[in-house]
Amino acid sequence: MYDQILVPIDGGGGAEGAIGRALDFARIEDATVHVLHVVDTSPEPPTLTSVDRTEVRQYSEKRGRDATQRVATQATNHGIETVRTVAEGIPHRAILDYSRENDIDLVVMGTHGETGRSESGLGSTTQRVVTFSDVPVLAVRLDTETELSRDGYTMYNHVVVPTDGSDAAMRAAEHGLEIAERYGAHVHVVYVVDTTTYGFQDAPRSIVGLLKRGGERAVNELAAEARDRNLPVTTDVLRGVPEDEILAYATGVDTDVITMGTRGRSAGTERFLGSTTARLVARAEMAVLTTT
Repeated sequence: MYDQILVPIDGGGGAEGAIGRALDFARIEDATVHVLHVVDTSPEPPTLTSVDRTEVRQYSEKRGRDATQRVATQATNHGIETVRTVAEGIPHRAILDYSRENDIDLVVMGTHGETGRSESGLGSTTQRVVTFSDVPVLAVRLDTETELSRDGYTMYNHVVVPTDGSDAAMRAAEHGLEIAERYGAHVHVVYVVDTTTYGFQDAPRSIVGLLKRGGERAVNELAAEARDRNLPVTTDVLRGVPEDEILAYATGVDTDVITMGTRGRSAGTERFLGSTTARLVARAEMAVLTTT
């Protein structure tokens, strides 16, 4: 599923969960892990002199070399091939460029989540990569521990697959089913009737019923595919604000990863699944794998 896996790191702490998941996928897939640190060349803060800016970049470059070496050593200890790179540029652009130029199949990144969002660091950078990446991105909350099985592999017991019936949702679902197959996980397929967006908060029950039937068709289609792969599967049709309902559901089943598309039926609008994914990534405590 993944031959080339990219792990961008900022040299700080807390990314062990993301690194661990990347190395775990690499072990199972016999993939190469690319460890990338980007020295931020953005002009912020503007008050720095050119001499000060050079000193800051030199420090960042050294920190990046040390950090990438630590990850490479960890990978080598598990027999994983690695490529180490320290680049310069605007972080999210450099990550996207590296991904395209090196035929990356999966990007695994840490994210600060909603409480740590800022205009620098891996929080906002991850959001931008999720938005613009042409390849799947696995966002893992910084400072979260990765649960391991007895043999030292990451545990994926439950995979939540939201769908709106779109092609993007189906592509994301394929990744969820693949993960479930490899780890023997239970698949949970969910559809959310987005009454807020569609203006159906006070709609007649008959109208809500039509929307629910559409959702049932979407989840049943994916459930059938999961059963064809001999995977245990549960389906649910929910009602409410999509990201709220998905996160509550995922927390309730103690999921290990949510897989969903970044382009829903109404890409560029506030409708499910497009911008819902961005908001969900910002809030999720669990890992979220996104695809276009």
